[in-house]
Amino acid sequence: MHKESLRQFLKERRARINPETVGLSRPAGRGRRAAGLTQQQLDQLLARGRHAYHLLENGRYPNPPVDLLRDLAKLLRLTEDEWVMLNRYARGQEPPGPLDPDAGYQVLGTWKRAVEGMDHMAYVCDAAWNVLAYNPLFVSMFPNKQVPKNVLRWMCLDESARDVLTDWTTAWAPRIFPQLRAALAKEHSQDPTLKQLEADVLADPITAPLYLEPGVVNHPDGDERPFCHPIGGSGWITICSAAPHSSPGARLVILLFRIGDRPIESQPPLRAHPSPKGTP
Repeated sequence: MHKESLRQFLKERRARINPETVGLSRPAGRGRRAAGLTQQQLDQLLARGRHAYHLLENGRYPNPPVDLLRDLAKLLRLTEDEWVMLNRYARGQEPPGPLDPDAGYQVLGTWKRAVEGMDHMAYVCDAAWNVLAYNPLFVSMFPNKQVPKNVLRWMCLDESARDVLTDWTTAWAPRIFPQLRAALAKEHSQDPTLKQLEADVLADPITAPLYLEPGVVNHPDGDERPFCHPIGGSGWITICSAAPHSSPGARLVILLFRIGDRPIESQPPLRAHPSPKGTP
């Protein structure tokens, strides 16, 4: 727990909430009153026992339960970034999931401009791999010049993908299907798009046995795979993957294409400072 940071964070966030908007009134009486909700009002709203919020804000509630922090975050109308900060300050760890289950299904509109200005194939998709934004170079990788609505469905089931994703059975499928399984095993278990995709994969005689093969998730960031560009020809792509902070579960994917018959040698990580002493 980072006590002083937590105290300042919560004090500033509760000051933004007008008591009248949550069915309370401003305290009356003499003396200077702080803006927003008081500690006593938050104790009342949270209904977690006497002085629970007071203890939390003052750094005397070690390891507060996640459900308490979630209720507090909703009362304080925290953003996804602020939800992460609250967990880091109060528990010293990342939150177990997004504050809003729908947060990963939309991204800021400015991402469209950002992606369109990139010099490599790039796209942004939501938590279910529905394509939200892309650039013209990304269009060029599809033989029919039509960007699919869902890029994961295209990779799993579209026959044209197997001409582009070289060695699809051995180089792509063992990395694609574990991602779908992992998404359905956790926070997106009830996502209708992913559930339908899984059903269609299992109904296909080619993809079903590949999907059922054991395998762990291979995160795509930094992965290099064989690729046949419809215009550029045979080569390799290096995948750079990141997530917009305000949309946990959504992805920015940049595909670096290189003509050649073998993967590029791995590059050392970028680092501003040496590893801490004792860290391998």
